[in-house]
Amino acid sequence: MLHDANVDPAEIDKFQSIASRWWDRESEFKPLHEINPLRVRYIERQAGGLAGKRVVDIGCGGGILAEALAEQGAQVTGIDMAELSLKVARLHLHESELKVDYQLITAEAFAEQHAAQFDIVTCLEMLEHVPDPAAIIDAAARLLKPGGCLVLSTLNRNPKSFALAILGAEYVLGLIPRGTHQYRRFIKPSEMAAQLRANGLAVRDISGISYNPLTRNYALGRDIDVNYLVTAVVDA
Repeated sequence: MLHDANVDPAEIDKFQSIASRWWDRESEFKPLHEINPLRVRYIERQAGGLAGKRVVDIGCGGGILAEALAEQGAQVTGIDMAELSLKVARLHLHESELKVDYQLITAEAFAEQHAAQFDIVTCLEMLEHVPDPAAIIDAAARLLKPGGCLVLSTLNRNPKSFALAILGAEYVLGLIPRGTHQYRRFIKPSEMAAQLRANGLAVRDISGISYNPLTRNYALGRDIDVNYLVTAVVDA
C-alpha cells in the first residue's frame, strides 16, 4: 500500500515487542503514564474542553492517551500501525469500560476517508518515529474541522536534547529503553512551525515539558529545548 512508505518497520517492531506491557505502570511505559495527566490537561485547555468533542489520536499505541480523553467525555478514535499495541488497547477497554474506536490504519489513509471530521487531532511522541513527519502533519491538518485544533508533541534537536533525552533518559536514568530515539529524527520548533504553515495552520501555543528526576514530576513551561507541545489552528 502506498501509505506504508511512511511506516518504519523497525519502529513498529520495537513497540510490538513490548506491547503487552503498555498498561504496566512500572514498565517501559511508566513515563507515559506519569506524563499523561499533564498532556490531557493541556489538550483540554487548548481545545476549550473535551466533552462531546470528536478526537482522533494518531499513533495511539496501547491507548493511554486515548482512554484518558474518552474519560473526559470525548468521542475518541485511535489509529496506529502496530497491531499488537492495538490489541492491547482494545483488551484494556474491557477493564476501563470506556469507548474508543481503535483502527489499524495510517494517518494518510485515514485522512483520505475522514477529512474535516474532527474537532481535535492529537499526535504525541510519534513524529520522531516516522520517516516522513511532514506527511503526518499534512494528514492531521486535513482531518481537522473548521475551528478545530491540532496538538503535537516531539523532541527538539540540539545538544541539550541529545544529552537529556538520549544520554540521560536512556543511558543514565534508564527511564526508557536504550535505542528508543534517533537524534536525527528530532524536530526543531522552527521546522515544526514551517511545516504547519505549509498546511494552512498557525501555531497558537508552544510549551516546553520539563522533568524533575528527584520528584518524578512533569511540568509545563517556557523551556522548549528538549520536549515540547504545540497547538496549531487553521490560519485565518
